Amino acid sequence: MSAVDVELDITGMTCASCANRIERKLNKLPGVEATVNYATEKARVRGTDVDTADLIAAVESAGYQAAIPQPPAPETGETAPAEGKDDETAQLRRRLLITAALSLPVAVLSMVPALQFENWQWLALTLTAPVAVWGAWPFHRAAAINARHGAATMDTLISVGVIAAFGWSLYALFFGGAGMAGMTMSFTLVGTPQAGGHEIYLEVAALVTVFILAGRYAEARAKKSSSEALRALLEMGAKHATKLVDGAERTVPVTQLIVGDIVLVRPGEKIPSDGLVADGASAVDASMLTGESVPVEVTAGSRVVGATVNVGGRLVVEITRVGADTELARMRRLMEEAQTGKAKVQRIADRVSAVFVPVVIALAVAAFAGWVIAGASLELAFTAAVATLIIACPCALGLATPTALMVGTGRGSQLGILIRGPQVLEQTRKVDTVVLDKTGTVTTGRMSVTDVRPAAGISRGDVLRAAAAIESGSEHPVARAIVTEAGAVPPADTFASHAGFGVQGTTGSSAVVAGRVGWLQEQWGITIPPTALAGAGELAETGTVVAVARDGEYLGVIGVADTLKPTSAEAIARFRSLGLSPVLLTGDNETTAARIAAEVGIDDVRAGVTPAGKLDVIRQLQAEGRVVAMVGDGVNDAAALAAADLGLAMGGGTDAAIAASDITIVSGDLLVVADAIRLARRTLATIKSNLFWAFAYNVAAIPLAMAALLNPLVAAAAMALSSVFVVTNSLRLRRFRPHPAPVAPTTAAPATQLT
Repeated sequence: MSAVDVELDITGMTCASCANRIERKLNKLPGVEATVNYATEKARVRGTDVDTADLIAAVESAGYQAAIPQPPAPETGETAPAEGKDDETAQLRRRLLITAALSLPVAVLSMVPALQFENWQWLALTLTAPVAVWGAWPFHRAAAINARHGAATMDTLISVGVIAAFGWSLYALFFGGAGMAGMTMSFTLVGTPQAGGHEIYLEVAALVTVFILAGRYAEARAKKSSSEALRALLEMGAKHATKLVDGAERTVPVTQLIVGDIVLVRPGEKIPSDGLVADGASAVDASMLTGESVPVEVTAGSRVVGATVNVGGRLVVEITRVGADTELARMRRLMEEAQTGKAKVQRIADRVSAVFVPVVIALAVAAFAGWVIAGASLELAFTAAVATLIIACPCALGLATPTALMVGTGRGSQLGILIRGPQVLEQTRKVDTVVLDKTGTVTTGRMSVTDVRPAAGISRGDVLRAAAAIESGSEHPVARAIVTEAGAVPPADTFASHAGFGVQGTTGSSAVVAGRVGWLQEQWGITIPPTALAGAGELAETGTVVAVARDGEYLGVIGVADTLKPTSAEAIARFRSLGLSPVLLTGDNETTAARIAAEVGIDDVRAGVTPAGKLDVIRQLQAEGRVVAMVGDGVNDAAALAAADLGLAMGGGTDAAIAASDITIVSGDLLVVADAIRLARRTLATIKSNLFWAFAYNVAAIPLAMAALLNPLVAAAAMALSSVFVVTNSLRLRRFRPHPAPVAPTTAAPATQLT
């Protein structure tokens, strides 16, 4: 049996009830698990041995249309723009403007008795007819489709309300007293128990249509604006690349690049795809991907990411990833997954909206019947029924979660925070413990020279130059750190490596050896003073020690170690402010681990932990009743990241770690982890406030409408405003700001190399 993971573009949905009905249809198929998102108009389907044609047929059987998303455009490799959706928004705007222009005179005439000239009601009918028929046609059409499939949605409420108001007005004009010359009426906020048989509701039919269309247009604009971050992400990549072929330059589309190609990137140009710097040195502006404003220095061997900008010198880059494997493509997939999924709170809204519509129709009928039985006029009973239908339309429920989720994840992508799915939001609220892998998370994960202790009469530079000359022939991380610290040094004339011990070589007429202290003493007979041995012992507590000798003479020792990230201590303090207890997890010995923990302010240290042991630590903490977040970057962190309640991967880490995580921090800065948790919690709080106000609005308003205490016109305006409130509340997430980095970063302290 083959697994299926399919995404479908859905058209024809007009409310959350539509999405819920499509979802039920898809989930009835054997082996299918589907989620449908009203805001993004997408369905994500997972299952086994499911034919795409069966999925599309199921959607169509529910009265909607489905299609496979358009493939990438041939030239850019990006998904073609959704022109249909732009056209749909433009058509909705045009329909809104025309209906508003026709409805305004009707509203003025109906509400201002002084302007009601003789037979004004017939002009009002002439203006209202196209609004109630053509303007409200999307609602009538959707209601008819739903009725054919035995369902009722929010469009049913709107259509029935408009038809009822317009139909009653036609009855009053042609068969009642409303068509008589000299008829007048006035606007009231509440029902009119003493109304006569000449009451008409043309302004209700017209303005309800306008208000609902305005709400739908605001929804369409909100969905479009909240997806701008994803659209900008798609447009971020370079369109063309300068490919080097046999030393000649050739401009080619980025989509034609393959792994192993060599490309030239000049200052000011975008790096066309992920790769490694083969030649040159420069600074790369990665702010679009990481949110970091400071360019990153790169040299030969440095990893670079497509879509970042070369702001310094000339770079020659060997392409290592193309197309769907690039960092940019991965970010896009993560964002789409996050925006298409559903949080637990949204599923509650879906279940409510599925039963809400038939209940409201029943309440409207009950209100009408109740007033008639109580002896009230038909006009009052009709007012109560129509107001109940209109005020109950739960559009805000359908928008509560998707809009907040899209805005929140979009803002996160701008800050270099990729939230994999809405279920992540639930976990961030509950997390109380954050487990931090040391190497690459709390520390840089890169070896660097921390100290040089020369022998008497020898300069620091002399020790570094002698060691760098022969280490330049080695690819060992310790050797690379020494070469980087020494700067430009001519390489040794001869070179030989002794795995696990050190290196030897000649520079000019001198023979140089560098490596373990004991190896220099035993193998080469180098005499090292006791004070130097004591100093080497101190350096060995925090990292790796390299002893250097030239022509049999001891020159000094060099300490090389992993170093703390400058923001790690501040990040730990911010975790505590969020109510999180930090735990340091490392394979280092207890002495070194305790020293690192003290530097950043962590009390709970788990040292000497193997990769398998990391998973055990996570499970142990969970068994103690803690809700655990795990932050890591290596392959050996993948299992722990997957097992944790919330997994956060550093963007510079391995693919395995990123794939196992719930949130990816593109920049790899531990400070951004705190911002990610803050943003996720803020997004969840926004969703809950949206749902609260949407529910509270309906619960409070329906009894008022049934009691004839609301004019249907006021009910329509209030219903539309509830949707606008939800959208506006969600858009507040765009103002989320990360905490600024500390002005004076913590001085980098040495750490031992992870073994």
